[in-house]
Amino acid sequence: MKEKKTLLHIGKAYVQMALGCLIAGVSFAQFFVPNDIAPGGVTGIATLVAAVAGGPVGLISAVLNVPLFLVGYRSVGRRFVFRSFVAMLALSFCIDLLPQRAVTQDMMLASLYGGILLGIGLGLVLRGGATTGGTDLAAQLVHNRFPVITVGTFLFGIDCAVVLASGVVFDAQSALWALIALFISTKVMDMVLQGWNTAHQFFIISDRAEGIARRINAEMDRGATLLSAYGSYSGAQKGMVFCVINKNEMTQLREIIAEEDERAFVTVSEVHEAMGEGFAGLKR
Repeated sequence: MKEKKTLLHIGKAYVQMALGCLIAGVSFAQFFVPNDIAPGGVTGIATLVAAVAGGPVGLISAVLNVPLFLVGYRSVGRRFVFRSFVAMLALSFCIDLLPQRAVTQDMMLASLYGGILLGIGLGLVLRGGATTGGTDLAAQLVHNRFPVITVGTFLFGIDCAVVLASGVVFDAQSALWALIALFISTKVMDMVLQGWNTAHQFFIISDRAEGIARRINAEMDRGATLLSAYGSYSGAQKGMVFCVINKNEMTQLREIIAEEDERAFVTVSEVHEAMGEGFAGLKR
C-alpha cells in the first residue's frame, strides 16, 4: 500500500513537471522568442545566442545547462538533480518542437501572456520537485562557497544581466518588455507555489472569547483555538480566538463577533494555503 502511494506521488510529480514544461515551452515558442523577449535565466541567454549566432533556442539552452548541472549537482540531492535534468530536457524539447510563430506581435500582450504562461509552467515544475535550469544549482554552489551571496541574489543578478544584454542584442524597448515579463512570471509562479486558496485567518481578542469560539463550532462547523492573552497597558487577562475560514464565511463570522462582543479587537489576514481538517488534505 505504501509503495503504491509512493508511486502515485512520483507519478503526480512527473505529470506536473511535464505539463509545466509544455506550458513554459508555449510561452517561449509563441510569445517570447518570435518577439525578441529574453526574460532571464539560461533560456533567456539561449534566446540571445540564437538571435546572434542562429540555431534552435531549446538545443542551445540544453547545451548551456549541462555544464551547470555538472558543476552544481553535488550541492543538492540526487533526486532533485535528476528530476531537474529531465525537466530541463523536456522544456528544451518543447521549445523546439512547438511551432515558432508569434500568437501576437503586440509586445505588451506578448510580455503579459508569455509571463503568465511561464510563471504557471515553472510553478508546476517546482511543485513537482524540480527546476528547469542549472542556474539554481550554480546559485546554490556560489552560496555554499560565498555565504554572503544568497541564492536569490545570485539568480536576481543573472536575470538582470540577461535583461540588460537583451537591450544590447535587440533594443532598449525589448529589454523593458523582458523586465515586465520577468516580473509577471515571478509573481504568477509564487501564486502557483503558494496555492489558490481564498482562506482568511482571524485573531479575535475579546472578553467573550469562549462564547465566540462555541458559536464558531456550532453555527459554522469550524474549529477554533482558544489562547490566553494579557493586555500590555491594562495588565488584564483577555481571551483570544484563532480560526481560519473560507472567504464566503467571513460575513457570518463578523456577525457572530459583533453579536457577542462589539468591543472585540479583530485582525484579519489572507492565507495563501490552508491544509488540514476542513481544508485541503495535508500531504507529503
